[in-house]
Formats: sequence, C-alpha cells, structure tokens
Amino acid sequence: MTENLIIHVDMDAFYASVELLDNPELRGQCVIVGGASNRGVVCSASYEARALGVRSAMPIVTARKLCPRGVFLPVRRARYQEISRKVFEIFHQYTPLVEPISLDEAFMDVTSSTRLFGSGEEIAANIRRQIESSLGITASAGIAKNKLVAKIASDLCKPNGLLVVPADQTQEFLDPLPISRLWGVGPASRNKLISLGVKTIRDVRKLTQEMLSANFGRNGEVIYAFARGMDDRPVEPPGAAKSIGREITFDRNVYTLEEAYKWMLFLSERVARRMRKEEATGRTVNIKVKYADFIQVTRSVTLESPTDDPGEIYTHAKKLLQKTLVGSKAVRLLGVTLSQLVTPGQAWQPGLFDDPTASERKRKLNQALDGIWDRFGSGTVEPAALVTDVAKHNLR
Repeated sequence: MTENLIIHVDMDAFYASVELLDNPELRGQCVIVGGASNRGVVCSASYEARALGVRSAMPIVTARKLCPRGVFLPVRRARYQEISRKVFEIFHQYTPLVEPISLDEAFMDVTSSTRLFGSGEEIAANIRRQIESSLGITASAGIAKNKLVAKIASDLCKPNGLLVVPADQTQEFLDPLPISRLWGVGPASRNKLISLGVKTIRDVRKLTQEMLSANFGRNGEVIYAFARGMDDRPVEPPGAAKSIGREITFDRNVYTLEEAYKWMLFLSERVARRMRKEEATGRTVNIKVKYADFIQVTRSVTLESPTDDPGEIYTHAKKLLQKTLVGSKAVRLLGVTLSQLVTPGQAWQPGLFDDPTASERKRKLNQALDGIWDRFGSGTVEPAALVTDVAKHNLR
C-alpha cells in the first residue's frame, strides 16, 4: 500500500512580495499591505516589518506605531489573483489533485506523481524553483504523509524553505512542538489544555480520548488523532464531487475481525455499484469505525489510479481495517467511502503500470453484474461470503 505523499505550499508574505516585485525600489524596507489610512487591518507585511512585530490582521494604526517609517500600500486584489493563477498553473503541472486554501496557499497530493517527477522533495524543490525563476517571488513547502503534518512543516521552514517529514518520523517531529501548532487548538482550547498541564504535543498524547472528548466535545477526537499525526482528510480539488459512501449501524455489535471483513465486502460492493451508476471513479478509499463506546476512528489510503471495482475497494478497506482496534473492541458501525472522485469529463493520467486488459475484464464483469441487479433486483448476486449475512439482516 503506497504511503500518501502530501505537499503544502505557502507563498512567503504573498501580497507584500507581489508589491516588491512591482516596486523593486522598496526592497529592504518595511512594506505593509492593507491600506494607506489608519482604518482597516494589515493583510500582509514584508519580513522586515514582521521583525518589528507587525502581523497580519493587526490594526493599521497599531502597525504604524510599530513601524513609523513603513511603506503602507492599498490592497490590489486583481494583481494578486493574476499572480496566484500563474502559481497554481505550476502546481497543476505536477498533479491534478490541488486543493486551494487561499490565493497563496494549497495542498497537493503527489502520491501518484513520483514515478514521473521524482521524490516528493524533488517535486517541491522544482515547484519552488519554477515559482521563483518565472514569477520572482518565493514559497515555502512542507512534505509529509498527510495535510496536518505537511502544513506544520511548511510553517516551520518559512521563509523560502523546504522541510520533509518522513512518515516514520512523524511522531518524533510533532512531539516537542507547542500545542498551538495543532489544527483545532485555538486560544481557548490552548488555555484549557494548559490548565490540564499540557504544553506540548507529547503532553497531549498522555491524555485519553475520553478525557479530551469530555473537555472539548467532538473536537477532542480531532485533537487526539492530530496529536498522533493521524489525519485522513484527502486533498480535494474545488468543484469536484466530494465522496460516495455507505455505512451500517448494527443491531448487535460486531466482535470479530472476520465478521467485520464480511461487512466491509458488503459495503464495498454497494459503494462500487453506486460509483458506476454515477459514472465516477475514486482515488481515495476511506473507512469509518464506530466502537460500542461511541469512539469513532477513520482511516484512508490514496490509490495510484481511480477505481470503481468492488474487489479493489474491498482489498484496501480490509487493509485499513487491520489498522484499527476491530477484533479487540466491539463495533457498532462500519462505513466505506470513496473520495477524490473522477468523472467522465475529467482527464486522468493512468498509472504507468496499470494493466488495461485486466481493467477491461473487470469493467465487463461489473457491467454484467449491474445488468443482473437492474433486471432482478439489488442483491440478486452476492459474493458467497455474504449470502447468509445479507439475507439474515435483510440488507440490499
């Protein structure tokens, strides 16, 4: 199973950098973008201004006190959008899976790009080099196994830096960092954690999920997962259908891994059929497990090529299930979802080692099964492992 490879790119002081690009005589000065009057707030500040304490979202009047000789400029959004479009064109040279966060920031899933463009570090280095050489501005990039860690890495290597966090060093990277680095931990949550004796991410890991949920509600589950470097959110391009999935809440808890496998197969078959109905394929397989104590976990994996094949979905769902506590804890709900959907109108570059003959055989078999279901009703044909359970639970 290929480890996900995510890059987070953040332009350095973007608005201010564009102003310096257009006004090179201002280089070395404190440049503050946000307005020429005392009304409004700072949108961006050069690193010279930041060294004096000027920060984004700070009132302009405060910035003037900190930086009385600064150059204060109005926002030119159309110009920033123009440069942003060129930056994103560079991103799309390496992967179609680009998720914009703002004009100057994006996530990229390059899991399937390494065979064409080299390692994640090489891809990020080339992107940064292209941005600087063609546009005259700099960017910082973090590379990791998920969005959470990639974002933290890019923040830590600013300005004009690149930081790689190998998957097997994720926890070592996170542990010494202050809790404020975790997404979901704002000022109020930070103060509450400090009152519990928590200052670093390592400290967070000493708290149980039950304790975090009791203090922070549903966000406690997120903090618990993020402190362990767990983040299954896929990179989702804008405008794409988000996901197709199905889940089951059981009348009686599921206790064994073998029984859970049967239900993952059932769910994979239903999700795959829905995908084909929608004429979509998906690149990321996600599973959801809710234990009998109502603690919920998710796991995901991004594939080399998108799929709507139930066997392939099930194979990955089964492997993901093995990364949970299913089999040692009672389960009340299971779910399977495909995300990062690809529809007929979207171009997709097949994997270099995809077998078109095998893919065509699977497609024809699935079409035949769909035809039987359409004619005689859903569930008419089932994998042998499911026949008894599906009939017993009256599931279709």
